[in-house]
Amino acid sequence: MERPKFIASCSFGKDSLAAILLAKEHGEPLDEAVYCEVMFDKDISGEVPEHWDFIYGTAIPALERMGVKIVVLRSEKTYVELFTGRVTRGSKKGMVRSFPLCGKCAVQRDCKVRPIERYQKNLPADVVQYVGIAQDEQERLLRLEDGRQVSLLAKYNFTEQDAWQLCEKSGLLSPVYAFTDRGGCWFCPNAKRAELRHLYDHHPDLWGRMMALQAIPGKTTEKFNRTQRFSDIDAIFRQEDEDAAQAAA
Repeated sequence: MERPKFIASCSFGKDSLAAILLAKEHGEPLDEAVYCEVMFDKDISGEVPEHWDFIYGTAIPALERMGVKIVVLRSEKTYVELFTGRVTRGSKKGMVRSFPLCGKCAVQRDCKVRPIERYQKNLPADVVQYVGIAQDEQERLLRLEDGRQVSLLAKYNFTEQDAWQLCEKSGLLSPVYAFTDRGGCWFCPNAKRAELRHLYDHHPDLWGRMMALQAIPGKTTEKFNRTQRFSDIDAIFRQEDEDAAQAAA
C-alpha cells in the first residue's frame, strides 16, 4: 500500500523551519515544503525585506541541499489590487476598499488562504500536513485535524524556545527576530509598534508606499488598524525623532 503524501507548511519562521529540521533529523517522511508568498504589488513582496532575503538567499538553498523540495505559491491578487478595488454593492458602493479589517483580513483570505486551498485540491485526499505548532501552544494543538495535521514539535517535545535554538544552531533563524517575535507582512494591520518602527527607520521606500495609499480619497475606512490611521503613526514617529534630536542638541 502506497503511503500518504507528507507536506510541511512553511512560512520560514522558527517553528515551521524547526518542524522541517526535525523531520530530516528523525527520518520522518517529507515530500515537499509549501510556502505562500503574499505580494504587495506585482513586483514587491509582502515579506519584510530582511525576511525575504533570508528566505531566498539562505533558507531555501539550505533546505534544497538537504533534499527538501520547495513549492512557492502566489495569488494572482495583490495587496494593492485589493486595497484599490471598488465596493460593488451596499451603502459604500463605489468607494475604495482600503485597509483590510483586523481579524477579518481580505489579504489573508485572498492572497494566502485561497492559493493554498487551490493547491491542496490537487493533492491526494490522504495527505498529511506538518504544521509548526510548538509543545507549549496547547490551544492551537487541540485544533489540529486528527490524522491529517501533525506537529513534529509536539511529537519531539519542542517548545517555541527549543525551536528558536534549533534554528539558530542550524543557521536558519530569520533576522526578523531581532525586532519582532512574530511573522507577518510589512503592511499587516496587526503589526506591533516595533515592527512599524523598524519599517519606518529602515525601509522608507515601503513606508512611503503606505503613506501614498493613505492619501487616496474615497476610502471605506481611513484607519490602518483598529485605532490609528497610517498617517497618525507616521506623525508619532516623526515627533519622536524631533524630540530625540532636540534632546541630543
